[in-house]
Amino acid sequence: MAQNLIPEMVRAVIALFIVVDPLGNIPIFISLTRNLPKEERRRVFNTAGIVAFLIAIGIVLGGQQILNLFGIGLYSIMIAGGILLAILSIKILVYGGWVEGEGSGGDLGAVPIAFPLLVGPGAITTLLVYNQKAGIMVSVISVSIVMAVTRVILQFIDSIYRILGRVGSAVVARLMAVFIAAIAVEFMIEGIRHSIP
Repeated sequence: MAQNLIPEMVRAVIALFIVVDPLGNIPIFISLTRNLPKEERRRVFNTAGIVAFLIAIGIVLGGQQILNLFGIGLYSIMIAGGILLAILSIKILVYGGWVEGEGSGGDLGAVPIAFPLLVGPGAITTLLVYNQKAGIMVSVISVSIVMAVTRVILQFIDSIYRILGRVGSAVVARLMAVFIAAIAVEFMIEGIRHSIP
């Protein structure tokens, strides 16, 4: 069982990190907080890390109950989520991001940074799928690892941005978008394959 658990956990961590994409989102985070004082920015990113973690854990623990309530199966989620991920990846490839507008003030950490930038449709779909495929333990550990890494990235966001630069960050974002598209295709293929008798 442990032998199967570790590969599933690695796959879940990689998929979730790619979809959350904290590195590719760095220019957006910088843009959203560029007019804030340093301490305020730190507080915003602290809030973002905490809120994103709580939302993700909430999805892991309560997502299945919501699906059961509406009578939605795993493969339907895989097909619908795959379509959403494909749209997300195309939008990132074309526009470099998918933020429709900028927020202001002290709630930036919760909205839009934590949701929907860090935990958006792609992350929600990925969590729901891996929660059903690999179980709650794998999902909780994956969320904990990815959000811990994301928190470190947010902590050192200015230094990372100086290293990557605007062009480097854009390249990372679009590279991640290609992987998101690949995950989307896998979700849709598996969902359709199991849905057709």
